[in-house]
Amino acid sequence: MYARFGGRWAARGLLTGLLASVGLVGALITPAQAATAPVAATSYQFTSAAGDYIGQGRTASYSAPTAGISVGGTGADLTLRVSGGGDDWSIELAAPRGDTLRPGVYRDAERAPFRTGRAPGLNVDGDGRGCNEVYGQFTVNQIATDTAGAVTLLDATFTQNCEQASAPALKGTVKYHAYPLSYAYTSDAGDYIGGGKSNSYTGSTSTFVLSGAPNGITYGVSGKRDDWSVRFTAPAGQKLVAGTTYQATRMGDGGTAVLDVTGDGRGCNTSTSTFTVTKLGTDAAGNVNAIAATFVQHCEGGAPALRGTIHYNA
Repeated sequence: MYARFGGRWAARGLLTGLLASVGLVGALITPAQAATAPVAATSYQFTSAAGDYIGQGRTASYSAPTAGISVGGTGADLTLRVSGGGDDWSIELAAPRGDTLRPGVYRDAERAPFRTGRAPGLNVDGDGRGCNEVYGQFTVNQIATDTAGAVTLLDATFTQNCEQASAPALKGTVKYHAYPLSYAYTSDAGDYIGGGKSNSYTGSTSTFVLSGAPNGITYGVSGKRDDWSVRFTAPAGQKLVAGTTYQATRMGDGGTAVLDVTGDGRGCNTSTSTFTVTKLGTDAAGNVNAIAATFVQHCEGGAPALRGTIHYNA
């Protein structure tokens, strides 16, 4: 095993630097199920506990284009409106007055139009039913606006309690033109890299970077007191192909592809691994700008595994 500079990367520029693919070779083993191109999600789903006045104890989901879903307002105070299946919903998320929404967790939310002090605002109405008082919180994983301030992308979750904090909860997820962005892993007992733990990272807590071209990419995650790097390289002279599973080692030994997953400075000296690229997108210049993949890494020929799933705009 090796540790990089005392357990943390000495330079976080490693995450954003382009992957040097010279000398890395690999071999494709089996094609996976055919993958689809990345598609943005516009949807709303909720779960209502028994006794919740707004959701009436129901669970439902709505997706465009079957349901009509639109966003109004600005990055300071936005409202998502949903119409479908005979239902009409309004979900308002507001930053504390004088501020704008950004990725993060907003606790102690009050009814949005009447929020006080530095409290964020939340107001979820369903089919004309609304709260007089709101106790809740919401999480913004992704948000973007255009030059005029209109919301162009949103990925958020919420929990709302009507009239009192102990009231039955309404929980929901809203997405507007949102692509997946996350990292999750599970580490077996005895795995040096993950330390036998499991964790997941989203935009509310973490930042993500992606660099490289179809022959090899580096994906980086920083958040929750952790730093991760996942490096994929295709077989020599080839490009990564969506829908393909690769056999890999850390250095591309024996004609394999390359996989090198490090966490908080911990890495393998040697590894035997597999990874599957399920989705892959490139920009006009040929650089990878979207990827979804899974991997299984074994360090030093051992049985304990580190298993992970990555999503970057795919």
